[in-house]
Amino acid sequence: MRQSIELCLKDHVAGGVSADALNGWLERARPALESLRAKARAGTLPLLALPSRGDDLPAVGEMANWLARCSHAVLLGTGGSSLGGQTLAQAAGWNVAGVVSRGARLSFLDNLDPVSLADALASTPLAETRFLAVSKSGGTGETLIQTMAVLDALKKAGLGDRIADHVRGLSEPVKAGAPNKLRDLLAPYGVSFQEHDPGVGGRFSALTNVGLIPASLAGLDPSRVREGAARALAPVLGGAAPADCPAALGAALSMAAAENGRTISVLWAYADRLERFTRWYVQLWSESLGKGGNGTTPVAAVGPVDQHSQLQLFLDGPADKLVTLIMRDTRGEGPELPADLAVRAGEKGFAGRHVGDFVWAQQRATADTLARNGRPVRTFLLDRIDSLTIGELLMHFMLETIIAADLLGIDAFDQPAVEEGKILAKQYLAED
Repeated sequence: MRQSIELCLKDHVAGGVSADALNGWLERARPALESLRAKARAGTLPLLALPSRGDDLPAVGEMANWLARCSHAVLLGTGGSSLGGQTLAQAAGWNVAGVVSRGARLSFLDNLDPVSLADALASTPLAETRFLAVSKSGGTGETLIQTMAVLDALKKAGLGDRIADHVRGLSEPVKAGAPNKLRDLLAPYGVSFQEHDPGVGGRFSALTNVGLIPASLAGLDPSRVREGAARALAPVLGGAAPADCPAALGAALSMAAAENGRTISVLWAYADRLERFTRWYVQLWSESLGKGGNGTTPVAAVGPVDQHSQLQLFLDGPADKLVTLIMRDTRGEGPELPADLAVRAGEKGFAGRHVGDFVWAQQRATADTLARNGRPVRTFLLDRIDSLTIGELLMHFMLETIIAADLLGIDAFDQPAVEEGKILAKQYLAED
């Protein structure tokens, strides 16, 4: 994975950041890197220990195997309890057009929609389905509602005495004096649980069992995912200077770009297998940085399809965006286009070319067109999309987010503003 910020700099792009501004933010990132190293040494940020862990992987494999011993596997959860798993599973081909799933048919019920949930429960062969309910705190309202609906559906299907055979949970350990509503809900049925690491927040949990169980079920190697994460973490723990640490460089670039009026951060992946990754990034960046008037607005895009929707705005709308393109050299991949059909379509240049040749040209053209129009573009070039690469991408952007939060002087790991809405929703439910 190679990051390039050349097309973000003023020397190359009219709307780019100056070297002085970038260097200023890089210097300010030194304490953030030292803080991460200190936390790694002290063990106070469990996320940083995950890449070197393997003791928990047998339990990950056991849960994945349990889910696989049926025709359908359904994961219940929302936000960080779901997006990380979706991201990893999609890197293996889940929910990608034309890919036939291996083993159990994997589904995620994440967004709470009454029609979709009813349809899912009505169309799923419950006797051949296993469910995993995921909530770090055990108190997430959407997950509790999903789980209640599943329990009721199982009972109505005559499976009430076999609920423990169809449902498992994943939540943090019980804390003295604090209820865990998901555990309380499932306890009477003898449902077994795996423990959510209490020191790793939901949106940072992709490298824990929360993300690795669906990753394993979809065909990724959890140990290789963590090996990839270790690659992204190595420059931080190895004492690299900010300019030589890709995550610190990315965070400093985001701050310098925002200072230059680029307050929208576009993550644009040229791969169907990274579509969920762009959505995972939106949650990570939004919830971690959007506090006290701080933060930039993340936008997800997928190519080439968004060349036909959002690119017009990116090129000719407000000059307020920093675009990050995740690219892969796809030359020679995919179907080859027959010469006779190319001629008939009036596109002689397509003759004998592979679909991947066209996509590679589109990626390069998008980056260069944005730059020529004064739109700064950062690029990541991937060799492939596999367990190693997706692990590296996940850890890179988690580190970049944590460092950016440090630069802004905010806590990356809380989300105080959303609590008000949760309280009001329960109040309105009681009043109706």
